[in-house]
Amino acid sequence: MATTAAQGRICRNFINGEWVASRSTRTVERRNPANLEEVVSVVTLSTAEEARDTIAAARAAFPHWRAVPAPARGRILARAALLMEQRKDELARLMTREEGKILRDALGEVIKSVRILEFMAGEGTRLSGETLPSDLPNNFVYTIRQPMGVVGTITPWNFPVSIPVWKIAPAIVAGNTVVLKPSTYTAQISALVVEILSDAGVPAGVVNMVIGSGKEAGGALLEHPDVRAISFTGSNAVGAHIYSSGAERLKKCQCEMGGKNPLVVLRDANIDLAVEAALYGAFASTGQRCTATSRVVIEEAVADRFLESIVSRAKAWKVGNGLDPDVDMGPAVNEQQLETDYRYIELGRKQARLLLGGERLSGGVYDHGHFVPLTIFDQVAADSPLAQDEIFGPVLSVVRVRDFEEAVNVANSVRYGLSSSLYTNDAAKMFTFIERIETGITHINSPTVGGEAHLPFGGTKATGVGLREMGHVAVDFFTEVKSVYIDFTGGKRESRAY
Repeated sequence: MATTAAQGRICRNFINGEWVASRSTRTVERRNPANLEEVVSVVTLSTAEEARDTIAAARAAFPHWRAVPAPARGRILARAALLMEQRKDELARLMTREEGKILRDALGEVIKSVRILEFMAGEGTRLSGETLPSDLPNNFVYTIRQPMGVVGTITPWNFPVSIPVWKIAPAIVAGNTVVLKPSTYTAQISALVVEILSDAGVPAGVVNMVIGSGKEAGGALLEHPDVRAISFTGSNAVGAHIYSSGAERLKKCQCEMGGKNPLVVLRDANIDLAVEAALYGAFASTGQRCTATSRVVIEEAVADRFLESIVSRAKAWKVGNGLDPDVDMGPAVNEQQLETDYRYIELGRKQARLLLGGERLSGGVYDHGHFVPLTIFDQVAADSPLAQDEIFGPVLSVVRVRDFEEAVNVANSVRYGLSSSLYTNDAAKMFTFIERIETGITHINSPTVGGEAHLPFGGTKATGVGLREMGHVAVDFFTEVKSVYIDFTGGKRESRAY
């Protein structure tokens, strides 16, 4: 097994199959957000020139990799799935120390990543085109999928295993080579993902990693003419910049951004089931997921009953270090996110009714980490910042409505459109909601969070631009379609039908 930054404190770049120390002198410490006395890693912020080195390695590896039969590429991903499953506990513990989510949630993310690798391994035998009838006699027409070349993947800290995997796996099974730029907050876990791919047999130069700032390392990927496509997950501000700059350079771009996901509860719903879904959706992973349940839109007739139950259940949750098996919610990822959470909590105190949380946690473990309490607001106005802005923390806003019609309108009243849920036993309202809700993913009587490896993932409106991720459609972004015409008439044609 390769010696790697994932086994030590200093994170290195991965270029052409080798772990390479950055030439930069700029470093930042990554401390455990649940225990700031623990330095998990030291991250060197690579230069744009070093990013260009990774691009050169990917470009050099492309001609050989594209010539490898797609089923053989898929078998490498299958080996990676086995290796990742074998190392799942190691990955989960490192994720908890570096990112902060509790151990069982981290383990769940790793298992999901294994499933993605398993599914994408099969795509090596499913990279199919179409055979189609031609308007012309004695002509055979069909389409094939071909790789684009070097692709850049820019990934966030909140799902540091799953998101790199669901970008890299379809890219390389389709025959592309990759440069990964992970978040500096989760560089060590990203290195371990890359190590697993390398150990599984991904050839040198096919997957490369550069650790650095979005401005320098990410900017180099965006500007370099050899990078044919960028797949990004992160904030709307950065995504908008990537999409517009990519358009100027004629790059293919895929940007998955924010969410403000509603869980709609109607008066005939199973309230206990809705409470459990809202509790998990709002507070698991400290609310730091794009599919988190940040709004409950509920009919007035059952609002009091719902709130009494969820407040009671939330009070039983324990906040602390995710390595503690008794802990239900970990810390915010960093001080900036901590302050964002408390800023919205203070705003909520002035604009809504605080039912739970709100106070800064202190004493014991809380004095050494970025901890935020589970916080619930009632009587939130549908057009207020609490109901409109993506907070990305454990803050649940409850908006009361009169009826189903108002519920759908409120659910659609935000700029985002990633995920949604509806709790009801009324079949007509289920299908009406599915038809009218403006989200890329919707759930009926299940939480807003989660997505399976074989289904597309992505959103509408300000949530996402470009093609969907995961599922069979994931390879669409990483391939070009070529139409082929074979004329076997054996002679010159006098006229054409097209």
